[in-house]
Amino acid sequence: MNDTPSTPHRITDAVALFDGLFADTFDTRLVRGGDEPLYLPADADCPWHRVIFARGFFASALHEISHWCIAGARRRQQEDYGYWYLPDGRDADQQAAFENAEVAPQALELLFSRACGRRFHVSVDNLGDVPVDRDAFRARVEARALRYEREGLPVRAAAFRDALDAYYRRGARREAAIAAGREGLRVALAESP
Repeated sequence: MNDTPSTPHRITDAVALFDGLFADTFDTRLVRGGDEPLYLPADADCPWHRVIFARGFFASALHEISHWCIAGARRRQQEDYGYWYLPDGRDADQQAAFENAEVAPQALELLFSRACGRRFHVSVDNLGDVPVDRDAFRARVEARALRYEREGLPVRAAAFRDALDAYYRRGARREAAIAAGREGLRVALAESP
């Protein structure tokens, strides 16, 4: 399988695929933002939930989608899913907590990146003075991705990965890629209790 898709990675495509899958089914849209990513639930000013990714970066979109795919229904009603975030300069304990929280979303981001033939770069997101073992964290992310592949991805993540794979790897048109993701989503949601 060729690692380079014939379709360029345009953010408009990622937005169209995400919105095509989830705007109607989960009232959620992918939105290009400024310097910082953010998740905002629907409110009096906006009738849909927003997965806001940083500065139009494709990798940021995949990462923020990963967080959304993991968040449960209750978490999706809270700004940034109710999680804490500490910027650069975390101490060793804070960095360990950050990495523990980031293993699963970065594993999904890795799988999304592979589905669209993009290179994945693990993010330890700390430029402070604390030594960070990037290789050890990468190994944890890769192990979690393998576990997802063995045990199955969360429903929304599987649908998005299917759409990415159809569009970037198999060359399907946007509408067909969305239909591929929606079919898996429909079946999974119909089977859930």
